[in-house]
Amino acid sequence: MIPAAGLVVGLVIGLFFHPEVPLWLQPYLPIAVIAALDAIFGAVRAVLDGIFDDKVFVVSFLSNVVVAGLIVFLGDQLGVGSQLSTGVVVVLGLRIFSNVASIRRHLLKA
Repeated sequence: MIPAAGLVVGLVIGLFFHPEVPLWLQPYLPIAVIAALDAIFGAVRAVLDGIFDDKVFVVSFLSNVVVAGLIVFLGDQLGVGSQLSTGVVVVLGLRIFSNVASIRRHLLKA
């Protein structure tokens, strides 16, 4: 219940204050969101499998975001930022769809 309340509070704050993302952070934000979604869908899958561990979720969430951001940063420094960003999106996208398929099988038995 606490995470859901935190999500609602965060959304309300964001809607009222319209935070501005700094220009230097804008290339990393979409990758961070996709990495966070991967961790969230993995957590939902773990809950349905009965193996959820909150410590694993927190570490997975933070490490996904940090590693994805570092990969994009490294790509920017090497001059291949868009290619590495695409790679990160593809890999995390595949993981998200795999987790969603597993969630669907659990919920719909199909």
